[in-house]
Amino acid sequence: MWIFLLGVQLTAWSAGPEKLAPGDYARILEIDGQKRSYLVHVPPSYHATSPAPVVLIFHGAGMNAKLMLEFSGLNAKADEANFVAVYPNGTGAGPFLTFNSGGIAWDVVKKQPDDVAFVARLLDDLAMVVNVDSRRVYATGMSNGGMMCYRLGAELSDRIAAIAPVAGTMAATEAEPTRPVPVLHLHGTEDRLVPFGGPDRRVPKFLSFKSVEDTVATWVQRNGCQDEPLVEELPDLADDGTTVTRETYRGDNGAEVVLVVVHGGGHTWPGRQPPLGILGRSTRDIYATDLIWDFFSRHRLR
Repeated sequence: MWIFLLGVQLTAWSAGPEKLAPGDYARILEIDGQKRSYLVHVPPSYHATSPAPVVLIFHGAGMNAKLMLEFSGLNAKADEANFVAVYPNGTGAGPFLTFNSGGIAWDVVKKQPDDVAFVARLLDDLAMVVNVDSRRVYATGMSNGGMMCYRLGAELSDRIAAIAPVAGTMAATEAEPTRPVPVLHLHGTEDRLVPFGGPDRRVPKFLSFKSVEDTVATWVQRNGCQDEPLVEELPDLADDGTTVTRETYRGDNGAEVVLVVVHGGGHTWPGRQPPLGILGRSTRDIYATDLIWDFFSRHRLR
């Protein structure tokens, strides 16, 4: 009798949720009584017998997962490099969603969801249907999504191997990761929505976030990197009113901090055409999607 019951339990456990094959999926989970969702792109070369890296891709404020999928071009990179691309949805009204990345001085902030807990739960859910390489889970995002990456680097450093924010600085006031977290940050000097130098008269008073300089300095210190960076001018490949420099702060533990500055660039994803002209120039000298994966591929959880 006991052997029979044990056999039933093992069969039920081994069946579990249906595993994902290559393709595109929408998944829903519940956390704190609220339904949350995310999109998953499993590349054609994925095979369940081999653990796959995962890239979490966070949309900006007023966007959603589907828009970010189109905005970033990361599905094509996932197919080329064989990683699983995951697009979480924030919360809000209709298709206009945000992440609780910190930096909002509203009382309503107390009622905002714990998006760090959401991401942790998402990773647990994903691991039930995809063979995830837990040492190669990464986070990138645009604007508010980039700010969310910094929060994850600070509060979920035991699960996030490296982060690559684009046009989004630190909004949370503190960063206390349990381990050094490699950082790649891309930002335009003419960004009007998340200004390079920090909030100015164009930014609503209820929003606060660090400047690019202060953000980088925070993570250089946290990661134990050298104070002086290696500075490189990248080739000026296109006559588009922009140039690009790269500053690399190296650390003895391998947790480098890299700042890519797009001189003349706006609130855009480098290498991709912005959906609105008011966002400013998007350089064609680099392609953020390529730089981000090249950076991620060099780092794993130690």
